[in-house]
Amino acid sequence: MKAVILAGGFGTRISEESGVRPKPMVEIGGKPILWHIMKIYSSHGINDFVICCGYKGHMIKEYFSNYFLHMSDVTFDLQNNQMEVHHRKSEPWKVTLIDTGENVMTGGRIKRVADYIKDETFCLTYGDGVSDIDIRKTIDFHRDQNAIVTLTAVQQPGRFGAFTLDSEDTKISNFREKPKGDGTNNAWINGGFFVVDPKALDFITDDQTVWEKEPLEELAKTDKLAAFRHNGFWQPMDTLRDKNLLEEFWNNGSAPWKTW
Repeated sequence: MKAVILAGGFGTRISEESGVRPKPMVEIGGKPILWHIMKIYSSHGINDFVICCGYKGHMIKEYFSNYFLHMSDVTFDLQNNQMEVHHRKSEPWKVTLIDTGENVMTGGRIKRVADYIKDETFCLTYGDGVSDIDIRKTIDFHRDQNAIVTLTAVQQPGRFGAFTLDSEDTKISNFREKPKGDGTNNAWINGGFFVVDPKALDFITDDQTVWEKEPLEELAKTDKLAAFRHNGFWQPMDTLRDKNLLEEFWNNGSAPWKTW
């Protein structure tokens, strides 16, 4: 199974960092948050990635083009123009980097990588959030739900796409993108970490389609949007404050998302 990662946005709310690099390349513990996300998936056996690049996407491509070299011990014989690799520590990843445009919305980016997904169910997430979620459990749950899309439901009111989910529900009947804060106990938000059937791409009209708007709203209306409840750790890197919080977790050796 492939994991598609949305890594093309401008990251305007963390402009202190994203002004010089794409948001997924902002570092936590000396590694881009994109690397952390990929390590989460890899720890659950998913090593085939399709990354939707956009803003400063060349920096993501350059990072992976040099990844093997950066992760290995090497000797450079400059006189003879030779390089000897001594110790390889690279991950078993296959990484496909696709330029999906700078001004394309999230749905449009997904649609643009359709040829690389083909007719397979795939994982999908954002390039700026980490969690201790069990990816394999989300996939198994999705297969049991007869849904087209399963998203991970987390509780953090007010900032992201929210919906009502009663205690025994597994399907979403009402989805709203970024409503005003609602602190009620049954208000859950979209935490990403989706499992998606390729039929979901039929709900994406064009480059300006926002994944979290029409596609998810329509799927919710037809009982085809499922929710996998995650009560563990989940944290987006939406602001510089979020970045500093994640950095503190990592430096203290207490990063909950480090499942590898």
